[in-house]
Amino acid sequence: MRVMERNNDTKDVLLELVAVAFLATGGIFVKISALPPISTGFYRVLFSIPLLLPLAFKGLKVLTRKDVLILLLAGCFLAGDVALWNLSFSYTSVANANLLTNLTPFTVIPISYFLFKEKIPKFFLAGAAITVIGVFILLGGKIAPNKSNYVGDLLAFCASFFYASFILVSYRLRDKYESSVIMFISGFGSVLTLGIAALVVEGIQIPHGASELWPLLGLTLCLQVIGHNLLAHCQGKISVNLSAIVCLCQPVIASLYSFFIFSETLSVKEITGIAIVMVGVYLVKAQYSKNETVRKI
Repeated sequence: MRVMERNNDTKDVLLELVAVAFLATGGIFVKISALPPISTGFYRVLFSIPLLLPLAFKGLKVLTRKDVLILLLAGCFLAGDVALWNLSFSYTSVANANLLTNLTPFTVIPISYFLFKEKIPKFFLAGAAITVIGVFILLGGKIAPNKSNYVGDLLAFCASFFYASFILVSYRLRDKYESSVIMFISGFGSVLTLGIAALVVEGIQIPHGASELWPLLGLTLCLQVIGHNLLAHCQGKISVNLSAIVCLCQPVIASLYSFFIFSETLSVKEITGIAIVMVGVYLVKAQYSKNETVRKI
């Protein structure tokens, strides 16, 4: 197996921030989609498969049967995340869903330590804690902790475990395959899982007209083809622990979208939260010097 060097360069961290910026658009498209939540997720992945094929075609030749099965399983994990996250919007606020779904570091960091022997730098946890505190402060003014939100909050929290599982599997296989191959093959597992779930829960749903198609295409391009594909690419460049912390910037970017697109005001508390998140991410990144390389065999 080839050796993957992860140098944790600043340019790759910035590239992951771009990926996270695309992923942060998901709540917008899901909210305006006319289709039910699981069906929306199904078409998001289905439409991405032909778009990813030209990018993944060359890499498909070296796939092993075992890795195909693992990637299909990874797709099932991503489907669980997509279905639960989309469903959570029907029961809770966008702020709650964004916060709880992005608590992946609590799963990724301990598992990567014991399973992948990922080293945790001396002050990594301090920077991670600051980042998480910043996210809670940012969303503190928007989170509504009442009984009507509990179901949605639970769905979003469970989605974080599925998302973390997908991240860990794709991170491992990124040592061998390009990100487009990972997203293409895993897409079949996601489509199958989401298709069955949608059929059982929502029945057959077919989009009609441009008004129903464009949110699905927006999800396909922004999340599946660009966002997750670019995130998987960055997993070959930076540590999975650092990557998980960078993903915590998604609620920050979503708040900025609300400010610029929907003219929502940002309170002093929210601005303070954004600043703390940025400081936390910077401190985490600072733990990975240029000369520190994560090698996976």
